[in-house]
Amino acid sequence: MKTYLVTGGAGFIGSNFIHYMFRKYGDTIRIINVDCLTYAGNLENLREIEDKPNYIFKKVDICDEDAITRIFGENEIDRIVHFAAESHVDRSIRNPNVFMKTNVIGTLTMLNAAKNQWELPDGSYKPDKRFLHVSTDEVYGSLPDGDGYFYETSPIDPHSPYAASKASSDFIVKAYVDTFGFPAFITNCSNNYGPYQFPEKLIPLIINNALHGKQLPVYGDGKNVRDWLYVDDHAKAIDMVLEKGRLGERYNIGGHNEKQNIEIIHIILDTLREMLPDGDPRKQNISDNLISYVEDRKGHDRRYAIAPDKIKAEIGWEPEIMFEEGIKKTIAWFFEHEDWMKNVTSGDYAKYYQDMYGVK
Repeated sequence: MKTYLVTGGAGFIGSNFIHYMFRKYGDTIRIINVDCLTYAGNLENLREIEDKPNYIFKKVDICDEDAITRIFGENEIDRIVHFAAESHVDRSIRNPNVFMKTNVIGTLTMLNAAKNQWELPDGSYKPDKRFLHVSTDEVYGSLPDGDGYFYETSPIDPHSPYAASKASSDFIVKAYVDTFGFPAFITNCSNNYGPYQFPEKLIPLIINNALHGKQLPVYGDGKNVRDWLYVDDHAKAIDMVLEKGRLGERYNIGGHNEKQNIEIIHIILDTLREMLPDGDPRKQNISDNLISYVEDRKGHDRRYAIAPDKIKAEIGWEPEIMFEEGIKKTIAWFFEHEDWMKNVTSGDYAKYYQDMYGVK
């Protein structure tokens, strides 16, 4: 039974990865979820699997060297999937220090703990150990409209404090690979969407605001382009890289779903109109008049576009869910989990840990 240590497993992508892995492998794996439960970490994301005997949750900050060392001392870890990160660009502009601490020092702490457990006296490593560092396409900077793609060989050119912190953590992982022969991968993904996404991000924000007749804020002219990846496709890619990837390599994970932000909003509004029954009073709230253009974000990158050629050629992964299907699946999930959205937007989700574990 392989033991996976998943950092940030109560967040959006991390929790979806845990669900995916249990769906695929069932009781043949063991997962330790390490999350400090910041605003974006929500144990309600994992309510369905919290009682599984092969699942363990640890409320631990990845910057806490002693706590991380204890977890490694008590468990023989085979796979590390390092999601834990501060990840919202707007927050990084307001408070860069938090991003540098979590994303840089936290990654270094995880690398050192794994190296200390896995390294043998001769400088080699225990067999079949893997560390996967989950990063972002934002480390590459910005592309011109309609011209070119990000490849694994593209220059690293971050423009926001968030992107700079992730680029820094990428370089630390690469340095451990190059200097110590550490068994690691780096993956750089495009924008994810799907269940359990915290509603400060574009898609859940637009869904929730539209259903309640609230304004739909759009930065600048709304023509910034992102490449959208359904979160289950991302989870599958991570699993495949862990088992089939070449150690020390970087793999881009993209969705082949490039769309302008304003286009995303119109698709969501049209899909809500289509999916809501005629008798649902919320349907009357859905209006293009809710769209409100606001001052552009500082340093706002114009376009991201991932070329996932390498991961397809070497590993055989490619996205299966295109945006039109994925957005319907996402909206259907939010319809079925209205209590989850209510708890998140009200802040009540933070009480779940206290109720579950009896501590603050």
